[in-house]
Amino acid sequence: MSTGDPGFTATAQIHAGYEPQAPHRSVAVPIYQTAAYEFPDYASARSMFALREPGFTYTRTGNPTVAALEQRIAALDGGVAALATATGQAAVAVALLSLARGGQHIVASSKLYGGTVDLLTDTFADFGIEVSFADPLHPDAWRAAVRPTTRAFLTESIGNPLATLQDLPAIATVAHDAGVPLVVDNTLATPALYRPLDLGADIVVYSATKFLGGHGTTLAGAVVDGGRFDFSEYPDKWPQITHPKRRYGGDVLWERHGHGAYLALARSKYLHDLGPSLSPTSAAHILQGLETLDIRVARHGQNTREVVRFLAGHPAVAAVHHPSVQDHPQAELAARDFPRGAGSVFSFDLAADPGQVGAFIDRLRLFKLVANVGDTRSLVAHPAAMTHCRLSPEQRFASGIADTTIRLSVGLETAEDLVADLDLALAPPTASARVDARAVGAVAPAGTGA
Repeated sequence: MSTGDPGFTATAQIHAGYEPQAPHRSVAVPIYQTAAYEFPDYASARSMFALREPGFTYTRTGNPTVAALEQRIAALDGGVAALATATGQAAVAVALLSLARGGQHIVASSKLYGGTVDLLTDTFADFGIEVSFADPLHPDAWRAAVRPTTRAFLTESIGNPLATLQDLPAIATVAHDAGVPLVVDNTLATPALYRPLDLGADIVVYSATKFLGGHGTTLAGAVVDGGRFDFSEYPDKWPQITHPKRRYGGDVLWERHGHGAYLALARSKYLHDLGPSLSPTSAAHILQGLETLDIRVARHGQNTREVVRFLAGHPAVAAVHHPSVQDHPQAELAARDFPRGAGSVFSFDLAADPGQVGAFIDRLRLFKLVANVGDTRSLVAHPAAMTHCRLSPEQRFASGIADTTIRLSVGLETAEDLVADLDLALAPPTASARVDARAVGAVAPAGTGA
C-alpha cells in the first residue's frame, strides 16, 4: 500500500482509535453525551479557541466518542485523519465547500446519486459554484471538462444506482495533471471492498448511514483525508489553506498543520459555522456497526451473486446492471480493482411497460420499498420516481436510468428467500403465489419510504 499501512483489517475495524482507560477501562467506546467541556484554566481555554492547542471545546466541532469513530474510519481507509458529520450529504457538502468557492468549478461524474446531483446543480449553483458532468467511463471527458477555475473532481467508487465502476487511477491522473484533488464517495463499496486512497484518490467521503453502520438506524457521514495532496504547490488556488487568515490569527493553515490543513479547515470553518455535527450517540451506533463490517459485506456479496444470477436469466428482466454479469463491459475492471466483489447495490431493467413498475414493486414482500441502501434488510427503490426524480429526463437518460430501472440493495436474509420473492413479483400474481410469499416469512410492505 502506498501509505505504508497494512490495508483494511478486521482488527482495525474493532480496535482502531480507542484504548480502554482508567478508572473503568470500558471495552466499548464510552458515549460522552455532553455539549461542552470544562477547561483546566483560562490559558488553556484561550489557546484551544485560537486552535493553537488540541482539545475539545464544544461538541459541535469535536467529541471524544466522535473522535474515536473518526480515527477508526481513517485507519480503515489508510487516511491521515477523518471528520465525522451528521449525514453523508453533509460530508459531501463539507468536503467540496472546503475546496471550491463562488466563481469556481467542479467536475463530477455523470452517474451520481440523485441527492448529490441536487446539491451540485441547485444549492451549489446558488453559491455560485459551477459543476460540469463527465462520463466516469471516459477519463478523456474529465480532461476536456477542466477549466482554470476547477478546484475538485468528484466521483463514486460504485455508482448509485447502476453499480458503475471507473478506472480510478486514470481519473486521478487527470485530476492531478489539472492540479486538483480527487474526491471519491466510497459509500457503496466501503473500505472492506475498495480503498480509493490506494488507487490515487485524495479525499474519501461516506454516508456512514449505509454499510458502515449497517442496520438502517442512524444517520452519519465522514470525510477522510489521504494527506497526500500538496496544496502548497498551488498557493493561489487555495488561499483558504495557503494564505494568512484573520480567522486563524493571521496564521497560514498549511504552515500550522501541513498535510492536516484541509481537514483543519473543514472542521474549524464549515463544521463550526454550518453545524452539521454528528451526535455522540449516533457515533456510538456507527462504531458498533463497524465492528462487523467485513462479515456483513461478505454476506451481502454472497446474496448479491445469487440474486444477480437469477435476474440475469429471467425472461421478465431486460438487463442487469452489475459488473459480475457475464460479458459486462466493466468485468475486467471489477476483477482488477474489486477482487472481493463490486457491492450489493445495483439495478436491473424490467422487460415491461413503465406502467408495470408499480405493480411489480407492490408484489414484493421481503424487499422493502425504502429510500435507503446498505441495511441488513433487502430494499427496493424506483430511481426515476424516487432518488433521481428531480433529474430531468435528459439527465436520467445520460445516467443510464430508464423508467423501468429498479434499484436493489441486497440484505442479509437467506438468498433463496430473496430469489423466491423476486420470482413471485416478476410473475403475474396468483393465489398460490401469495401463499408462497407468506411461506418465506414475509410481511406486507410498511410504506413507500422517505
